[in-house]
Amino acid sequence: MTRLRLGLLLLALLALAALIAPLAAGWIGKDPFAPDLFARYAPPSPDHPLGADELGRDLLTRLLYGARISLGVGLATALAASVLGTALGVLAAWRGGWVDTVLMRLADGLLALPALPILVLLAAMDPARLGLPRGEAVTDMLRIVTILVLFGWVGVARLTRAGALTILASDYVRAARALGVTEARLLWRHVLPGLVAPVAVASALAVAGAILAESVLSFLGLGIQPPTPSWGNMLANAQEAVFAAPLAALWPGLAILLAIAGCSLVADGLSRP
Repeated sequence: MTRLRLGLLLLALLALAALIAPLAAGWIGKDPFAPDLFARYAPPSPDHPLGADELGRDLLTRLLYGARISLGVGLATALAASVLGTALGVLAAWRGGWVDTVLMRLADGLLALPALPILVLLAAMDPARLGLPRGEAVTDMLRIVTILVLFGWVGVARLTRAGALTILASDYVRAARALGVTEARLLWRHVLPGLVAPVAVASALAVAGAILAESVLSFLGLGIQPPTPSWGNMLANAQEAVFAAPLAALWPGLAILLAIAGCSLVADGLSRP
């Protein structure tokens, strides 16, 4: 439980930082999107508590606004992948036959593909060709979440299918069917509650994976596009001056590390009896 509480505390602090981003910008009196070339790579000071980036923008406020993007992508991806994976996994276990075969072969096919090159290829597609506005934060987030969910549901589906098969073969489920319990009630009252714990662990790990994947794509210039800050593109912008101004890369890197550590601690805590 100590690891679970520590992980939840880390994630709660990061989520609180994301929520108070506008208030913090008002308190500090800095616009995270307004450049100030006279303050390029300024060291920490009362005007810039964590320093400034390559365009003189305040790193603290950009870090807080970036938390909204990075954490939002992680949570949205994990939620969508968990819901889709759970639904497909339970469906495969419940229906069996050709439904199970088709879904699991699809999952196997996606697992066999090299995920990172395909993610990069899909992320590089021009959203304007799909009729979506280019360069808007919501569009970029939706595009990244959709791409990550495309691969993210597979692990949850395989996990829930295995758990559902075990539950459906249990004696109490057979007894419930003998008593005339409907299939919908059987799934809702007996199967899904038994899958909560493994799905919760998988979801916590999925948040960490999605945050890391978004950071990688944004670092490569294929994720969240400037001037909207995310931890990944903040790292990308700081790479050219990583030795001259290491703080510009330190803070977003530390934020990513804390977020992934928090998710890992939560997953580890949930997996322990």
